[in-house]
Amino acid sequence: MPVLQTVSTETELGCELRERDRLTALQSLDVLDSPREEDFDRVTRLVQNIFNVKIATVSMMDGHRLWYKSVLGMNVTEIMRKDSFCEIPVSTGQPLIIPDTRLDAQFADNPHVLNQPGIRFYAGVPLQTPDGQTIGTLCALDYEPREFTDHHLKILMDLALIAMNELHLRQRATIDSLTGVLSRRAFKEEGMRAIALAARHRHRVACISFDLDFFKTINDTYGHAAGDRVLVGVTKTCMGLLRQSDLIGRLGGEEFAILLPYADRQSALEVAEKLRSAIERLTFEFGGLAISVTASFGVSTIDLATQDIETLLEHADSAVYEAKSAGRNRCVGFGTPDVKPKSLPRRVLKAGRIIFNNYTSVIDCTVRSLSEDGAGIDVTASFGIPPKFVLAIRSDGFETQCRVVKQTERHLDVEFC
Repeated sequence: MPVLQTVSTETELGCELRERDRLTALQSLDVLDSPREEDFDRVTRLVQNIFNVKIATVSMMDGHRLWYKSVLGMNVTEIMRKDSFCEIPVSTGQPLIIPDTRLDAQFADNPHVLNQPGIRFYAGVPLQTPDGQTIGTLCALDYEPREFTDHHLKILMDLALIAMNELHLRQRATIDSLTGVLSRRAFKEEGMRAIALAARHRHRVACISFDLDFFKTINDTYGHAAGDRVLVGVTKTCMGLLRQSDLIGRLGGEEFAILLPYADRQSALEVAEKLRSAIERLTFEFGGLAISVTASFGVSTIDLATQDIETLLEHADSAVYEAKSAGRNRCVGFGTPDVKPKSLPRRVLKAGRIIFNNYTSVIDCTVRSLSEDGAGIDVTASFGIPPKFVLAIRSDGFETQCRVVKQTERHLDVEFC
């Protein structure tokens, strides 16, 4: 792997190492991009009601964004890390109270203050693991300035402990409480066992990923209860068409994955088409209106170079993106059969930087996979990123030239030059 050691001060290096440890703790919880869960919505409802604020959030911070596990009062799922108030409580491990953002020198010109949603009050406390790693925040926000007493702060900190307890409890959950299919963690654990068994006995395994098209429109138009009905109906339909040996799990809000033992690429595409057609025929009635839904499917298969669940899912997700780009409501297989990468990637969660324009342009990113030959990178938006750039992982003293080999809206696969 090409490596160029970069020069950092002792203080900078210490910060980078602390950030590396923090992201390792966050990765172990496997919570990023997981589905909305009532247990965390209950905490944000309590924050809203106790403090009489318009907005409440439970959030996690990775290398480039603040992602909301639960958010009430705003119609967003994530914001850029550099624009987040939560950067301070995450980096310091201490609460942050801003009674009036327009009077605060550090945040008066923040885009979330000057523009929509127009935040005037912020109170955020860190979400910390037992060993003191801050993985996110619990926040109360409002559109009007307000006071926040020490008593209020103690209550918010107690609620943060409740949120952390829920995070640790969800690690032990095996069933998604809404749909009854496997939880994300349970699906990956069962998937790893199924892949290991397939490798030992030399039989094939295929993976299907799918998500519902324009699902956000259903939630926005008819409400989350309607969206939940759709998710339950879709999963019930899929489970009725799968074999008993197949595994199905809910990986994100409207994102699902299926593992098919003893299935090759063609048979998996046939199963995906059967599921796609069945979902297309479903109808749901909301407010006297009958609506239908569609889904986009991606298929990947295990081979000599793809023998872990993370890579299998990544390939299937890439095919889903191709299906959506081609018009949605269709099935796409990943890549060309039997094409193998040079080396196997390992799953990581590292803060990175994309550098270009002779080191004058820098974009924060999160490195999600890494191998001797390349990396998988998450970004807020891939539009405008050049086909070649420098990837830096400062905590590892790593910097190298990259070339983009595959690109989606929020993800880049690169190979090292």
